Amino acid sequence: MKYFVFTCGDMNGVGPEICIKSFNQIRKGKDKIIFVCPANVFYKAAELVVPESDCRIIHDPAEISPDTSVIDVIDFGKVRIDEGKPTKISGQASYKALRIAFEIVMMSEQSALITSPISKEAFKMAGIKYPGHTEMLAEWCLAKEFGMMFLSEELKCALATIHTPIKDVPKLITKKKIVQMIHLIASTLKNDFLIESPRIAVLGLNPHAGENGYIGKEEKQVIIPALKSIKKKNFVGPFVPDAYFAKKEFRLYDCTLGMYHDQALIPFKMLNFESGVNYTFGLPIVRTSPDHGTAYGLAWSGFADETSIVSAYNWAKIILENRNKKQR
Repeated sequence: MKYFVFTCGDMNGVGPEICIKSFNQIRKGKDKIIFVCPANVFYKAAELVVPESDCRIIHDPAEISPDTSVIDVIDFGKVRIDEGKPTKISGQASYKALRIAFEIVMMSEQSALITSPISKEAFKMAGIKYPGHTEMLAEWCLAKEFGMMFLSEELKCALATIHTPIKDVPKLITKKKIVQMIHLIASTLKNDFLIESPRIAVLGLNPHAGENGYIGKEEKQVIIPALKSIKKKNFVGPFVPDAYFAKKEFRLYDCTLGMYHDQALIPFKMLNFESGVNYTFGLPIVRTSPDHGTAYGLAWSGFADETSIVSAYNWAKIILENRNKKQR
């Protein structure tokens, strides 16, 4: 039996609603669903979206039942809801939910973590000094090499830098970093997606991929030497980013490595805004999340779309199954 642990995310956003909507879609499976969420938040969300499975409030992970027909909701205390805005309380609660969920997932290799959106602003209000889930989970897992990958059937892309201001990106693009990321992506594609000979496309950093050094030096001085040092024909680049996506060249590759956040995320979200999934690769645990934020404007309206978090569950299930196959 596999365990899928969902977090409520920032409860002032759409997290509680989309979780219950997703449970209603996946409830007929043989997997155990666990939801880490304050009981008062769950009850209010259940008035908005009626759960179609039996749900049981518990207060300790030790109380988790093997009964897959029942969703165990782990309550960690009453919290105040301020619909549609980040608060110190929502930051504290989303952090606590994640910590509890992480500890559950660490108990079994047959488990995965699906995280609802958090607010970086709420984290800051609460004094939590992490820019996002990715960096936090990597530190908790003691992972030195990790990354952010975005998943869909049509396009998989990864980032050389994650939550980094644009002005700081060039100094972080080093030969060592590019080589490390390519090897890590290749290993992930082999182990988590069973692609034996991965094809990876690497984007340039500058307009026109530097145009032979006339519009930036990073391609000539860093990216091209990094690719040459690996000496594998299926790791290719640097591509001119706008032309690469316009011509849909990504269809020829198993993963695209972008140099910074928006370079890869803008085209990815244009193609997969409702169904894209964020995957933290390089960790010993499986963690996926919907590829959208807290959507405060839709919070507690009943109109939030659960497609992305259902996709996050489906991809987590695929990755768990693939890891099991590799271990046999």
